[in-house]
Amino acid sequence: MEKVAFIINPFSAKKNYQPFLNELKTKVDNPLYYVSESIPGTDEFIRTHFDQVDVFVAIGGDGTISTVAKNLILTDKILAIFPAGSGNGFSNETRFSKNLDELLEKIKAKKSRKIDTFTVNGRLSINVSGTGFDGKVVKEFEKTSRGFKNYIKVSLKTFFNYKPIKVKFFEEQYKQYNGRYLMLNVANTRQFGNNAYIAPKASKSDGLVDMVLVKKFPLTYSALFAFRMFTKRLKDDEYVTYLPVSEISFEVNTKNWHLDGEFNKIESPVHVKVQPSSLNILV
Repeated sequence: MEKVAFIINPFSAKKNYQPFLNELKTKVDNPLYYVSESIPGTDEFIRTHFDQVDVFVAIGGDGTISTVAKNLILTDKILAIFPAGSGNGFSNETRFSKNLDELLEKIKAKKSRKIDTFTVNGRLSINVSGTGFDGKVVKEFEKTSRGFKNYIKVSLKTFFNYKPIKVKFFEEQYKQYNGRYLMLNVANTRQFGNNAYIAPKASKSDGLVDMVLVKKFPLTYSALFAFRMFTKRLKDDEYVTYLPVSEISFEVNTKNWHLDGEFNKIESPVHVKVQPSSLNILV
């Protein structure tokens, strides 16, 4: 596997990447790998080996995958994934499992397909990004040791104290949706992670993203919202609105965003744009 590189985020999987690395070394002779020290370090590793490598494997969560993917956009290089994050939304949606033998078989077959990505003010996103409630949750979640239980705890605490964000669209056709929302999400795939489907009809290969506008709902609706989200049944109703778009601009009165689960500060005006068929994924 001389044309494959493995990029490991040592902070994913509760900082316990050594079992993966040990298994990799027993199954691949002299694997080319990099235990990432930083995003610039990952970028430099990919640049150094770009011409010699066909498949770059990201070992981590959605943020790690996005970091690797950023270097592969609009090239013939192939992205592969070994999920090791807290939510693993993108790897779930692209059917990668925590089975190294299965991954190595896929790499040998070397079949791939192009999928869409999108940008938020020029910053890449491959899965789901958003602002409002979930942007605040990610900011607070990063202060914890992560894990699904901590995510639920932070979500509940944030929900009761959170004031809705104010969204203002520029294009005439979307001005009817100006208003206050609990959160605004931009979904290239169906789920945040942990099988929480915020956009059940989203497709990563249709040239569109689903913009999901969620109004702050009463406690009596929260159980129904959660049930629908975890059973792929969220739909347009009095609290949830879906806008399939290829490009859109708006203002929002917060800078707190998450891009693929990683906290970012993004200034308004915000410009979202789909990059059709821009990323080559191993299948």
